[in-house]
Amino acid sequence: MVNNWLDDADPHLPTILTAHASVEGALYGAERMVMLGKDLVLPPALVKDPRFDYVALGHIHKSQNLNEGVHPPVIYPGSIERVDFGEAADRKYFVLAEVAQQDTQVTWRELKNIRPFIDMHVKLESDQGINQTLQSHLPPPDKLQDAILRMVIEYPREWEPLIDEAELRNLTASAFEFHLVKRPHMEARVRLPEGRAASSLGVTELLDIFWDASHSSMAQEKKQALNALAKSIIDQVNSGE
Repeated sequence: MVNNWLDDADPHLPTILTAHASVEGALYGAERMVMLGKDLVLPPALVKDPRFDYVALGHIHKSQNLNEGVHPPVIYPGSIERVDFGEAADRKYFVLAEVAQQDTQVTWRELKNIRPFIDMHVKLESDQGINQTLQSHLPPPDKLQDAILRMVIEYPREWEPLIDEAELRNLTASAFEFHLVKRPHMEARVRLPEGRAASSLGVTELLDIFWDASHSSMAQEKKQALNALAKSIIDQVNSGE
């Protein structure tokens, strides 16, 4: 279809292809993690056809020219905003293109003052002054304003009551969004029944041992529901569905 269009194109005018699709060989950004369904993938030979004078592509968030130094420019300008923490360090651009037959000039313009994504990881080493430690890792107010902030905390499970989450959220109220990710460590090792190896136990038996060791207060109904869900997932994998 595209080749037919090219055959019918006015030879006296510049020809531009615009497409919202992936191109084989393009570099993906973090958006690859959130794509749903099947992706439309175009072959490189199609978008690099020299009969085009400019190829303007959307869909992939990472800015790039897939035909660097060769005609035509095949441009993904990328997203103008970061969409998740996988793009926290990415610089963002828009493109100015002066399109002419066989002589298109592309200028990259970096976008300034876009919403920052701030990602921080704190591993607590002491149960003394926990909240002061966490607060000391927060960015200054001018950096925090309207930012999307994620704080990942690692700590022994028994220190959980010492963390003042309400105060952290109060201190980060000027952020556009604040994600607090708690990663408590389980210090106790899960013990198997005497004389039994893990390989001799079924999935439900192993899960019951895990729930009792790490979530002893969990209601029996919830354990049963989680075990049933785990079994259904394993059955689907085993059946190849």
